[in-house]
Amino acid sequence: MAVISPGAVDTELPASVKAEGVADAVAGLYQEYAIPADGFARCVEFAMSQPQEVDVNEILFRPTRQQR
Repeated sequence: MAVISPGAVDTELPASVKAEGVADAVAGLYQEYAIPADGFARCVEFAMSQPQEVDVNEILFRPTRQQR
C-alpha cells in the first residue's frame, strides 16, 4: 500500500470549500499553484505499476512552486 500526499492539484476541491475567508484563500492557492490532474494520475500510476518486489511506501506530490 502506498500513501500519496498531494499538494495543489487542479480538481473541484476549491469549489467545495464554503467557509468564508477560507474559500478565497484556497481558490487563490489553487489558481496560482495547481497542476493538472493528469500529473497526479501519472504519479498514482507509477506507484501502482511497480513490480511485486518493489514497494512504494510514501510519495509527497506537489507543484514545484508550492512551498506550503
